[in-house]
Amino acid sequence: MQPLCFVLMPFGRKTIASGATIDFDAVYQELIAPAIAAAGMEALRADEEVTGGVIHKPMFERLILCDFAVADLTGANANVFYELGLRHGVRPATTVLLCAGPMPFDVALLRALPYQLGADGRPTAVPIAVEGLRKLLDAARRTQGEANLDSPVFQLVDGYTPPDIARLKTDVFRDRAHYAIAARNRLAAARRVGSAALAEVASTLGDIGDLESGVVIDLFLSYRALSDWQAMIDLAVQMPAPLARSVMVREQLGFALNRLKRRDEAEQLLRELIRERGPSSETNGLLGRVYKDRWEDARTANDLLGAAGWIGKAIEAYLQGFEADWRDAYPGINAVTLMELKNPPDPRRLELLPVVSYAVKRRLARGTPDYWDHATLLELAVLQKDESAATEAAANALAAVRENWEPETTARNLALIRQARSSRGDAVAWASVLEEALAKRAGG
Repeated sequence: MQPLCFVLMPFGRKTIASGATIDFDAVYQELIAPAIAAAGMEALRADEEVTGGVIHKPMFERLILCDFAVADLTGANANVFYELGLRHGVRPATTVLLCAGPMPFDVALLRALPYQLGADGRPTAVPIAVEGLRKLLDAARRTQGEANLDSPVFQLVDGYTPPDIARLKTDVFRDRAHYAIAARNRLAAARRVGSAALAEVASTLGDIGDLESGVVIDLFLSYRALSDWQAMIDLAVQMPAPLARSVMVREQLGFALNRLKRRDEAEQLLRELIRERGPSSETNGLLGRVYKDRWEDARTANDLLGAAGWIGKAIEAYLQGFEADWRDAYPGINAVTLMELKNPPDPRRLELLPVVSYAVKRRLARGTPDYWDHATLLELAVLQKDESAATEAAANALAAVRENWEPETTARNLALIRQARSSRGDAVAWASVLEEALAKRAGG
């Protein structure tokens, strides 16, 4: 999957202040687009996102979401400068400039690739210009995340940090997103009623490509809340490319694919994300779940050798996710639980248990707990055979349920722990009561 490169430039034929007329479409088709393709990226031109000459909100969202951008400053077009200012305000790097003729005074100190125009307003010496732009894009791609700032905002303003535009944590995105209130309320009401009501609301929202990203993501997560995995997959296909390629959407698409037992596709998608972005608690947690489900599939098929291999891969995926962000206890508790389920149990679990416990307790101390924090405490208490702590955590978890698949997942984990311990003659009878309460809540 190629990264997207947003192109900020005028379109059509424009007469600039010098009196020259420039064919910007030719500049795009002959110079910019070929250079982007040569750099292994996919071009998305800004004017392709404009309706009736109006720059609408989805275009701004896509401008920010795209990993790379090219801005042609020739003629000092006002729209291009406005879009560049927005880009420079939120992206410290990965924006490449080019200009035919002298740079406009306001940005004269910025680095830009010069290119030449003929009398007909079309680019000349095209191979040289294409190669020059390709090299700049290659350099931007190689130095992502390094100290290679190209935004004057980040270069000159001490202490200015970029907003978190990669993704908000999936579970709280809906609560923090600001978008059309009417659409938000209608989706919330439909979730309470069920799938038919949600489908009806979705049919009235209009073209997915014209919707604000917040509305699209809310619909996406609403399907998840109702366990409509196929609808999630179908919606992802309809999303505009920058949104569909965002980390959060791809992670949740992998989650939906795995729920439909399309495990190969889910694994490929999540591994691709890790190759691109590096390990993360969320992506690795989802990949660990794929391997965990493969382990259960193998056990059900009485494939003991296969099961041993999959549980090992699941543990390592979860561990890698926990090590990527110690603040997120979710992959940590899954690693510990699977270590308990191995036969014999993995001794590393004894070292990891207090670390996971500390991580979740620090999050609780900050006053921002969610369902998974309480569920993590519940699993920890069951693993440590602490009935009082487990009962309290189960009560808190049940009160924090948002979507039915959450207690279903926890009940399943407790069942696995119960079965493994029973096989070793180490049964904990009281834990089955908590397991049943969670399973009952998952059933609606």
